[in-house]
Amino acid sequence: MDDPLMLDANAVAGDLAEMFGFDVSGSVHRCTNCGNQGAVATLLAYVHGPGTVLRCCICHEIVMRWVRTPTRIYLDARGAAYMEMGLS
Repeated sequence: MDDPLMLDANAVAGDLAEMFGFDVSGSVHRCTNCGNQGAVATLLAYVHGPGTVLRCCICHEIVMRWVRTPTRIYLDARGAAYMEMGLS
């Protein structure tokens, strides 16, 4: 099923780097719903709403979502059981 509003998370790599302070596209996440583990870049991005939603590429449950206001970014990552980020 093709969804014209769906992109991969590489489309929001700049937003993620701004929030985390570095590129997290290659970082590993685990979906709390189905247990799928994969790179953040494999998440499905929906960017046409009032905020941005990243969904699991397997079960399509929400892993992360955020909304930007003029002064803040509100991030909800409760759909990620964890994120594994390497140190340089």
